[in-house]
Amino acid sequence: MTADDFARPLVATNLASLALERLERAILEGDLKPGQRLSETELARRFGISRGPLREAIGQLEGRKLVERVTNQGARVVWLSPTELIDLLVIRESLEGTACRLATERMTDADLDELDSMLEAHAADSTLVAGKGYFQGAGEKDFHGRIARASANSRLIAMLEGELYSLLRLYRHRLSMRPGRPQDALEEHRVILAAMRTRDPDKAEAAMRAHIRKSRSAVAELMAAEADAAMKDAGQTAS
Repeated sequence: MTADDFARPLVATNLASLALERLERAILEGDLKPGQRLSETELARRFGISRGPLREAIGQLEGRKLVERVTNQGARVVWLSPTELIDLLVIRESLEGTACRLATERMTDADLDELDSMLEAHAADSTLVAGKGYFQGAGEKDFHGRIARASANSRLIAMLEGELYSLLRLYRHRLSMRPGRPQDALEEHRVILAAMRTRDPDKAEAAMRAHIRKSRSAVAELMAAEADAAMKDAGQTAS
């Protein structure tokens, strides 16, 4: 079988994957805002691809709950109200607290050493050092994801890494750029890891829950600040 036999489907697959990667990054990094309508024509021109692969990428992000379809409006970036976001964080506290408890019982010393090395890599990141954000990346580079998977509870992992994490990533990037929050979050991760090293599940779960409660408070402050800014903008426009 020659390379030509694979050429056409491979190109299409690569374009769809590229469109998915770029579109997801644009959403998670805030280039495309929550609630913003997704124009296939505009985005296809922006990414330099046809509308077919782009439409496929939008469909995949719809499956991940990052995109929703609205009657008579088409596809748009999903938008969460302050109440919906706080509700998600309440659920996250419970689920991740349980995941951390289970992971503490199941992770080896070598596994915990790998978590420590990962946090040191995070600490050395130039963006975090500058206080401009704490961007962990996905998969094995994500502290919370590693702990969730280490719980070895398939249903718990599915609940965390499915819709919940996808929706929270919309706001996680913006939150991580708030002054002082990058360093605080890193230190809270270190406290969680230290608690896990004691092999005390209660202590580890408490540390994780405390971290997520602090994140929830930071989110509430962020939403309040954005609401105030919107009201000021509306007042200036009216005047």
